Amino acid sequence: MRPTGKLHLGHLVGALENWVSLQGEYQNYHLIADYHALTTNPDSSEIYQNSVEMLIDWLSAGLDPTVSPMFRQSQVKEHAELHLVFSMLITTSRLERNPTLKEQVRDLEMETVVYGHLGYPVLQAADILLYKGDVVPVGEDQLPHIEITREIARRFNAQYSPTKAVFPEPEGKLTRFARLPGLDGRRMSKSIGNTVLLSDAPDAIKKKLKGAVTDPQKVRRGDPGHPDICLVFAYHNKFSPAEVGEIRSGCESGALGCVDCKLRCADRIADALASHRERRAYFESHLDEVTATLHDGEEKARAIARQTMDEVHLAMNMG
Repeated sequence: MRPTGKLHLGHLVGALENWVSLQGEYQNYHLIADYHALTTNPDSSEIYQNSVEMLIDWLSAGLDPTVSPMFRQSQVKEHAELHLVFSMLITTSRLERNPTLKEQVRDLEMETVVYGHLGYPVLQAADILLYKGDVVPVGEDQLPHIEITREIARRFNAQYSPTKAVFPEPEGKLTRFARLPGLDGRRMSKSIGNTVLLSDAPDAIKKKLKGAVTDPQKVRRGDPGHPDICLVFAYHNKFSPAEVGEIRSGCESGALGCVDCKLRCADRIADALASHRERRAYFESHLDEVTATLHDGEEKARAIARQTMDEVHLAMNMG
């Protein structure tokens, strides 16, 4: 995950909950992708602080550093080396066809694309394969990157180690709530300003939900609504599952007004985030534990990365 500071509901639903549930099923590695952050913004002045804020949210969500190492990409130099090797195994035309890249260029209104941005799926392949990842929990928009990773793994194995594969071909693992819309109906993003942060207090959540877009045809209480096109109802599906039937009925009949529906949703979100806010307050006052977690994870990651690169060098006759 790119270090953008404090995380929002989209991160929780699209990634963190899935990561926590996978801890007992897989050996997990959690990467703070600080090099990736530079592909769309070369300013590095806030990357460290943003990394710490993000790590605090990871820990507050329930990730356990004793079983799931957490580390910065920039502090494990083998990421850059394996990226260089992999860059010899893919064409620029293949990278230019990446639909996620085209979407980012459009959404960010970018006039030019730097070399690092074009090739970031190759660095992402190195991020995954350096730890020989078999499963990568991702949002739907990241599936094209997983396919590029699989292609690179196949090409490396075929070129340098045809009798005994060095790298697996990882699979993407989607969650049911892979993408939660932002408060304006667009993709949830802090740069757009349409998010609910995991650290937001209940009053802040209520204020933000009041401005959320709803069914444009439901103007006042009594108007019949269409919950399936309302993003607040999408939030209810996640945070008020036991009440969804009642909320749908009230919306469709007009008995439930949008203001009351939003306040009800805000309360459910605030309740769901209460334990997260409490844990976050603890880590904010114990930053030494946070930095120790980071440094310990980086030592563990370096040990795995060095072992993988030894295998790469041996397969390439460059040891």
